[in-house]
Amino acid sequence: MAGGPPKALPSTGPHSLRDMPHPLAGSSSEEAMGGDSTPSPDLLMARSFGDKDLILPNGGTPAGTSSPASSSSLLNRLQLDDDADGETRDLFVTVDDPKKHVCTMETYITYRITTKSTRVEFDLPEYSVRRRYQDFDWLRNKLEESQPTHLIPPLPEKFVVKGVVDRFSEEFVETRRKALDKFLKRITDHPVLSFNEHFNVFLTAKDLNAYKKQGIALLTRVGESVKHVTGGYKLRSRPLEFAAIGDYLDTFALKLGTIDRIAQRIIKEEIEYLVELREYGPVYSTWSALEGELAEPLEGVSACIGNCSTALEELTEDMTEDFLPVLREYILYSDSMKSVLKKRDQVQAEYEAKLEAVALRKEERPKVPADVEKCQDRMECFNADLKADMERWQNNKRQDFRQLLMGLADKNIQYYEKCLMAWESIIPLLQEKQEAK
Repeated sequence: MAGGPPKALPSTGPHSLRDMPHPLAGSSSEEAMGGDSTPSPDLLMARSFGDKDLILPNGGTPAGTSSPASSSSLLNRLQLDDDADGETRDLFVTVDDPKKHVCTMETYITYRITTKSTRVEFDLPEYSVRRRYQDFDWLRNKLEESQPTHLIPPLPEKFVVKGVVDRFSEEFVETRRKALDKFLKRITDHPVLSFNEHFNVFLTAKDLNAYKKQGIALLTRVGESVKHVTGGYKLRSRPLEFAAIGDYLDTFALKLGTIDRIAQRIIKEEIEYLVELREYGPVYSTWSALEGELAEPLEGVSACIGNCSTALEELTEDMTEDFLPVLREYILYSDSMKSVLKKRDQVQAEYEAKLEAVALRKEERPKVPADVEKCQDRMECFNADLKADMERWQNNKRQDFRQLLMGLADKNIQYYEKCLMAWESIIPLLQEKQEAK
């Protein structure tokens, strides 16, 4: 990459990175710029991510031709069109078997990490180790240090509100286990992160503390030096495609945050309604003891309300355990992507600063300094990695949200079907009493 003349970043206007003139090049700006064929920001955004990314689809194709027995079964017969690409996988990682450890100084949970692989990087075909949350946090930090150009999947939040959430309850531990399992699977499916040496250590080392005590990686110190060099330099402008990514992430996080807040409020109201139903049903049962002819219908209403309560409880659990965690994960994902975008800007700022410094030394213009070419290579690698990870993230997002929304629709349909069946079951009983009169 360092063989050809470096290209400058755009300072103004919607021009491609490769179309911008180098300040040390001999060609005129008119020749370098050519015709203005770059699409508008709105059009570029639509081409980069597509309307299908901004609208969460619920499409699919019927698996059969016969009519379904219920609306719920119709959803079950739809197929996702964004399934896995069918690539052969050689690394499988699972997180299970959480255990509580009570020590003198602290109490914590560990999870079993089981790894199966045919890769030559692994000495054995299968490993089983135990890790706690802070070990996962160590892994993520190491991945950020050693792979600064890539999007690192987010971890579930570490801190919980004491008195509101019991972090040792079975429900919380299971929710966290699922999130940690997804975190490792995201890394496993990544073509670069899955080969990271720190990831290998995390999956195989019996004692991880020895690796945690190692010093700060060289890449971290280099990154800090870049921040120091570019600290006083203001970025001229992001290339249009990365500016569009930034705008998209801001809008996406805002909309998802609103959905998250409303969903939590709905769940809270459903729980309050569930409490009322549980008090409401027994009243009919108590009343039936005072009645003669109405005793059986009243008992039927009481049982009907009890069935509706059970169905609502299941719906609320599904919303809490399956729906909310996915929303939260993608809110954190957008924050991670913004962080990578900011690092890309720092590399661009360093490149622009070096170009301007060289341009001021007119007597040294015959040859482009090697450090400028290296900086350009870093920037181009960063751009390529970021765009590739963004495309992979978009594909995962479409599939995850399609499954999530279809599951949400299916669970709601099942809830209302159960309530409908419960109320319909007492209609014959009421009709019998009316005919007896």
